Amino acid sequence: MGTSVTISTATDDEAEQILKLQYLCYQTEAALYDDYGIEPLTQTLDSLRAELAEGCVMVARLGQEVVGSVRGTVDADGTAKIGKLIVHPRLQRHGLGGRLLAAVEQRLAEERSATRYRLFTGDRSEGNLRLYRSHGYAPVGTEQLTRRLNLVTLEKELSPAS
Repeated sequence: MGTSVTISTATDDEAEQILKLQYLCYQTEAALYDDYGIEPLTQTLDSLRAELAEGCVMVARLGQEVVGSVRGTVDADGTAKIGKLIVHPRLQRHGLGGRLLAAVEQRLAEERSATRYRLFTGDRSEGNLRLYRSHGYAPVGTEQLTRRLNLVTLEKELSPAS
């Protein structure tokens, strides 16, 4: 599976595919927390296009179909904020999420001088937590957003080149 999927920078032409995939992928998170008003499910196409223009957005493609995506930005102190890592449900658990995460980390370090990576997920999102921990992320804090949702913030320092 992995060799037929390519990962590269997203284009504005793919915004609609990314948004539709995001809507599909976040249904399980919304169900887990019983909250269908979460930002990934309410984001507009214009808002996504702004993220494409300003941030680093990577996509995984299987042929012409967008089957995964991740986004990142870097702030003034070199901290990269990574978010909205999504993989089509039929391709999950095959390493594609890890490949996307590694790709955005590399791009943010090379092109935007990231020195640290930060991301977050819900405290009940066990699959996400497992993935992030397996890629070197460690929890650094938890914030209660709603009665049902606690966000876990995870970070990892940029590994120095060997």
